[in-house]
Order: sequence, then C-alpha cells, then structure tokens
Amino acid sequence: MPRFSRWAARLALVYLVIGFTFGGLLLSNKGVSYAPALWRLRPAHIEFLFAGWMVQLALGVAHWIIPRFRGGRFGRVELAWLALGLLNGGILLVSFGALAGLPTWAPVVGRAMEGAAALAYLIYIWPRIRPLS
Repeated sequence: MPRFSRWAARLALVYLVIGFTFGGLLLSNKGVSYAPALWRLRPAHIEFLFAGWMVQLALGVAHWIIPRFRGGRFGRVELAWLALGLLNGGILLVSFGALAGLPTWAPVVGRAMEGAAALAYLIYIWPRIRPLS
C-alpha cells in the first residue's frame, strides 16, 4: 500500500474514533442530561465522521486502487498530499471554529479549504482515469 494511502487511512481512523467518541457523549447526554454544553460538539461530530472519516478514507483508497498508467507511477503525488493537508485543515476550522471562539469567517474558510482539497485531488487523479475502450 502506498505511503499516501497509509497516512490517509490512519488519519481517517483517528477521525472515526474521535467522531464516535463525540457521538457517544452526545447520545449519553441525551439520555441523562449531565452537560448541556456537550451539544456544541455536534458539528464536530458530523464533520469528523463525514469529511474526516468517509471522505479521507475514500481519497486514500482511490489513490491506491485506481490504475496507474505511464510506467506504473502515481503521477504528481504532491497534489494528493496538498489535498490531504487542505482537507484536514478545513475539517479542523469547520469543526472547532465556533468552539474556539474564532470569528464567523472560520467555517467559510474551512469549507473553502475543503473545496480546494477536492480540486487539488481531482487534478491529481484525473490523468489516471481512462475510458473502458
């Protein structure tokens, strides 16, 4: 398995564990209300499980599984690493922007970083996609 895929899968698993922990706290707080402030973790719970776990794992698996042409090389892998960095930075800004007391522009910048990550990964992976003919 390529190094990028290993790192993406490891980071995805970290987000999975943290997202499930947040979800467990929210669920237990719903049954027995012991800390109403825990509900502020809900956006982070959603962001960690969707973008952090699912999207990041999909990027790592796509990097590994999509066929390589041109001598078996992956292409411009630095774009994939850039996408991984932008995605993680965007996830953290969107998730903890409100909790950390950052200004209201933080989630907007975080979403823009996630969009830029998608664009960088698309530019990276596109040359490896060919028709079935």
